[in-house]
Amino acid sequence: TIMAGWALARAFRLAPSFGVLTGGSVAICGASAALALSSVLPANPARERDMLLTVVGVTTLSTVAMVVYPLIAAALGMSDAEAGIFLGATIHDVAQVVGAGYGVSAEAGDSATLVKLFRVALLLPTIVIVALLFRTRGEAGGKRPPLVPMFMVGFAVLVAVNSTGAVPQAAMGALSEASRWFLITAIAAVGAKTALGDLVHVGWRPVALIVAETAVILVWVLALTAL
Repeated sequence: TIMAGWALARAFRLAPSFGVLTGGSVAICGASAALALSSVLPANPARERDMLLTVVGVTTLSTVAMVVYPLIAAALGMSDAEAGIFLGATIHDVAQVVGAGYGVSAEAGDSATLVKLFRVALLLPTIVIVALLFRTRGEAGGKRPPLVPMFMVGFAVLVAVNSTGAVPQAAMGALSEASRWFLITAIAAVGAKTALGDLVHVGWRPVALIVAETAVILVWVLALTAL
């Protein structure tokens, strides 16, 4: 999906970095991936606008998918387990995956959540690869991204700590809620620095790119589930 985003961005005459940003957001975990990928892409005047546009686009499409994709699964006669795999592999944001999966059944919800978590786990290696690629091939005039962003180190440490099972369940609830508020704050901060007029004037190509990437992962997963 990321490679398709890069290729489609060139076809739509958009910056390759925008294709990587949107493709990674669609492929991994929606808004969270957009924020993370944006931080390691070369700095340019449109970076924050592009990131906000990506967040709005993938969140909107995730919400639509949460309603429509379970209907597709039912129309194709998928079992609950198959529906869960399909939903977890195609919907962008974690919350909408959970909503769609458990809206079908508990089994579908469990399968969807597990598949989605495997996608989220790919955020760390993807960030490393993107950071290295754009550090060595950085676009003209862009500031070189950091080699190892500190948020990536923190992400790896927290994943390792949580995987030990040593964090009390009561603390997990509070920490999860705090993480959601941090994400909301980060998106709000970007929104406060972005003028609505900037989003209005971006044209149809960026929107078409995100829709096309969504179609790519949908068709790809449907083809795999049919095998």
